[in-house]
Amino acid sequence: MLAYPAGARIFLHAQPVDLRKGFEGLSFIAETVLKENITSGAFFVFLNKQRNKIKILYWDHDGLAIWTKRLEKGLFGKIPCQRVINRREFFMLLEGITPKRINLRYNAF
Repeated sequence: MLAYPAGARIFLHAQPVDLRKGFEGLSFIAETVLKENITSGAFFVFLNKQRNKIKILYWDHDGLAIWTKRLEKGLFGKIPCQRVINRREFFMLLEGITPKRINLRYNAF
C-alpha cells in the first residue's frame, strides 16, 4: 500500500521513461532532470511510453522505495505539462481518471 504523508510534494516526469530502470536510474532522473533532492520526502512519478505502467520513487525514512503498478486494460491518463501535481491529480492518475474539467468549490489561497 502506498501511504501518502501530509504535505508531501509530487513531481511528475513529463517524458516517458524506460521502466526497467531501478533505484539508481530513477533517482538520477529525479535529481538531474527534476532537480529535486530524493531524500526530501517527495514522490517522483514516472510513466512508460505506452502509459500502462507507472513507477513511484520515494524516500521511506530509512531508504528509497519504489511502488509499481501495471494496468491489464486501459491506460493511465494524459500526462499534464506541469512538473508538480497536487494530491487530487495524483490519485486520479492512479485510478485512471482523466477529468475534462475540474471545478473547485473554493480557492484556499
